[in-house]
Amino acid sequence: MTAQTRPAMTSVNEPTLYVAFELGAKEWTIAMTSCLGRTPWLRKVRAGDLPTVAQLLVQGRSHCGLPATAPVVSCYEAGRDGFWIHRALEAQGIRNRVVDSASIEVNRRARRAKTDRLDAVKLVMMLVRVCSGEVQVWREVRVPSAAAEAARHVSRERSQLVAEQTRMINQLRSWLALSGCRLPKRRGGEWWVALRDWAGQALPVEVQLRLARTHARLVVIAAQLAGIAGTQAAALRTGPSVAAAQRLVQLKGVATPGASVLLDEGLVWRDFRNRREVGGLLGFTPVPYQSGDQARDQGIDHAGNKRWRSVSVQLAWGWVRWQPSSVLTQWYQRRFGSRGGRARRIGIVALARKLVIALWRWACQGVLPEGAILKAA
Repeated sequence: MTAQTRPAMTSVNEPTLYVAFELGAKEWTIAMTSCLGRTPWLRKVRAGDLPTVAQLLVQGRSHCGLPATAPVVSCYEAGRDGFWIHRALEAQGIRNRVVDSASIEVNRRARRAKTDRLDAVKLVMMLVRVCSGEVQVWREVRVPSAAAEAARHVSRERSQLVAEQTRMINQLRSWLALSGCRLPKRRGGEWWVALRDWAGQALPVEVQLRLARTHARLVVIAAQLAGIAGTQAAALRTGPSVAAAQRLVQLKGVATPGASVLLDEGLVWRDFRNRREVGGLLGFTPVPYQSGDQARDQGIDHAGNKRWRSVSVQLAWGWVRWQPSSVLTQWYQRRFGSRGGRARRIGIVALARKLVIALWRWACQGVLPEGAILKAA
């Protein structure tokens, strides 16, 4: 199920209570108003105290001179609390919007006052402008369903474990380098006992114990990664996006971990309308700077989903290797294949953007990337 992310516009003639939440770890600051010309009414509640919030909304209608049945439109900035507040407000019949914090306009002065009260007032006035039809005030976050949000924990945990595994292996290498020896590629049993330092002597007991403890943690991580791999494989067979998952893993160069990240982070449930929205979430978009006679390229945007960016580059390298006859690979080889390593690394980012858009079309619309090869059944 696709979460509602584009709430219906509120008529400017309809009496409405506009509410903004400034969320804190211990307390929430709530600003309420009925129009741009009215000074917002501010109250504070204990964080997570929804019954008190409901009482304040009743009082807010009365304070703003609205009927008791007036609809309520609310907003808050996406952050640590996630989307449970959005679901709780929607369950009470409140039309809520989750705002991307990075898209909120700010005062460009070197020093500006910033408090929860000022932020709440600013947020509620921006909400009135949005509901009145003004565009480009901010950008809203696409809220996933509860099931889609929970499914993301699997791929995110795997990424964290892989990073932890890499960090530990690098530590092993650095500790052994201090003694003039190297980490063996095959590490079975108590491999640290057989290592010899630069003088041909066994490693000190303290070093061996540290290597043993780190190896034990690596064994645990490897077991957890194996369990997650089984979970991801089962989710691709029985999850809500079975058709899209099966299409993705049919392509050579696309394995279960990469497909799981794409799907868990919203390849399907975000309900993209066009390729620009896909590229916007990916973040590999050019950022030009033009002012008067000045014009320069500021590189690419990094405001998208960092997990998508990471896995898209990995998929792009795999695509070049396993899909040599595809149009995308041939384009990459023509533009960057004969140039230096730096140019190829720059080009792989461009290929990653094109590839994710092609995978989206294949997963959601059934449009096979031109020249792509499917795995043997």
